[in-house]
Amino acid sequence: MKIFIAEDDRDLQKLYGLLFEMSGFEVVAIANNGEEAIKKFQKLEEKPDIIILDYRMPIKNGIDALKEILKMDKNSKIIFASADRTIKEEVIQYGALGFLDKPFNHKKLISIVNKCLGSAKLIHS
Repeated sequence: MKIFIAEDDRDLQKLYGLLFEMSGFEVVAIANNGEEAIKKFQKLEEKPDIIILDYRMPIKNGIDALKEILKMDKNSKIIFASADRTIKEEVIQYGALGFLDKPFNHKKLISIVNKCLGSAKLIHS
C-alpha cells in the first residue's frame, strides 16, 4: 500500500516513514507544506492509497490542501493528523475519511490507516 505524507515537522516525517515501513507500507511522497502536497499529488502517476495530512503547515494549511486534492481526485482517502481537535468536524465535512489525534502511538496510526483502506466511512482515532 502506498502512503503520501504531508507534514512540516521533519522528525515526524521520519517517524511516519519508519512506522509505515515497519508495517509493510511504502511511502511514495513526502511534502513539507500544503502547497507542495498539492503539486506532488498532481505529479504522481500512481496515486497513493492513503494521504496523511497535517493541519498547521506553512504556505498552505492542510484543510486547503485537502480541498484541492479532493477536487483533483474525489476518491482520495485522506486521514487528517492534528493536535487541534477543534477541526475534526470541519475536515469531516470537507471529505477527510479519518482523523488521527496527535500525539498518537504506532498501533493507533496503523489501525486507522487499515480501517480507512477498507472503508468509505469516517474513522476517528
